[in-house]
Amino acid sequence: LRIEVPMMKTLHALREKIPLAIVGGSDEKKAREQLGEETFALFEYRFFENGLVAYKGDNLIHQASLKGHLGDTKLRCFIDYCLIYIAKLDIPVKRGTFIEFRSGMLNVSPIGRNCSQEERIAFNELDEKMGYRKAFVKDLQEKFADYGLSFSIGGQISFDVFPIGWDKTYCLQHLDDAFTSVHFFGDKTHPGGNDHEIYESSKTIGHKVNGPDDTQNQLRDLFSF
Repeated sequence: LRIEVPMMKTLHALREKIPLAIVGGSDEKKAREQLGEETFALFEYRFFENGLVAYKGDNLIHQASLKGHLGDTKLRCFIDYCLIYIAKLDIPVKRGTFIEFRSGMLNVSPIGRNCSQEERIAFNELDEKMGYRKAFVKDLQEKFADYGLSFSIGGQISFDVFPIGWDKTYCLQHLDDAFTSVHFFGDKTHPGGNDHEIYESSKTIGHKVNGPDDTQNQLRDLFSF
């Protein structure tokens, strides 16, 4: 989903008071699409794929490789298993791009990332009732227990797979010496959600939010603007 005008205005006003950073599981292209170029430029620190690809301004300051960490043999075994699991999964709609290979993680989507917005919403509603992603993750945790992987369910249609410790707290290493406090705002803060580890981290002050309106209200109250 693209950022809406009220949130854009809030971030512009907030940037006048404090430095901003963004962290997400998606790659840079997706982040630019969601934020728009003008809002994207407001963030001094930009952490893609949980910070495995990290920028300060326009300068790349860090990059980690899932391929280098696991090796092709393990990756192939894991990906093959996921594709077979998805092929057997009985859901109403399947599209394309079921596994997206990123620099530091895999993104696995039972419906496929090429689904439409309407299909995305429908799958999310069905997944909340049926628990497709939770069951998929549980199966993978058991099957690949010796791979040292973490699984994080986020967004509406997929979950991320990455080595243990490569969750969103990974990005904090680039902020430790720069700031005395780091405030994090996220919605998937429950155990298993992709915001949980960084929300609970002793290195952050975590704020749980419920949508853009709540986020804006909390920001304005906290930073008085």
